[in-house]
Amino acid sequence: MVLKKAISVLSSAVIMGAFIFGGFTDVSVNAESGEMRNITTMELVRDMGIGINLGNTLEACGDWINGTSPSDYEKAWGSPIVTQEMIEGYKNAGFGVLRIPVAWSNMMENDGNYVINSDYMARVTQVVDWTLDAGLYAIINIHYDNGWVNKFPENETECMKRYEKMWTQISENFKDYDDYLMFESQNEELGWETVWNKWAGTEGKDE
Repeated sequence: MVLKKAISVLSSAVIMGAFIFGGFTDVSVNAESGEMRNITTMELVRDMGIGINLGNTLEACGDWINGTSPSDYEKAWGSPIVTQEMIEGYKNAGFGVLRIPVAWSNMMENDGNYVINSDYMARVTQVVDWTLDAGLYAIINIHYDNGWVNKFPENETECMKRYEKMWTQISENFKDYDDYLMFESQNEELGWETVWNKWAGTEGKDE
């Protein structure tokens, strides 16, 4: 497989657009070129076409999972192990982009260094490579991930340390990929009810 080159960051607006716009736009460079294309955001979104989510697989997590391998987590929520044939099936069905949610903390040592497990990184990389080889765009993110992001309001320093260390590792791993791979920085901002209960008026909203 030709190595992919460089990194593209996808805003939430572009993610939403990928699921809205169908059809494909003629773009100047193909996925195998290893180059970033000189195209507009709208051209990119239209080229992505219709998207589908690879849910309940690589983002499956939970303290109750006694996982010693990536596959233990991948099938923990009842989904089958992802295969290359499945991803090719998405392409054959007419999809243009596959969003791959990920719980990177699975199999991570609880020592405060936040080193992503090498086997887990390799498995995510394999699924991303299958996606790109099938001619699909790929989106990866930090998903719910056992909810550690919930602690941001009361422990911002440590949470930001974890966030930065995780994205540094993810970016380093995928640094040679092109703009057919995109990053969604964080799926959900949860747990902020400790600051503001959005369902109960405006008290605490400014904070």
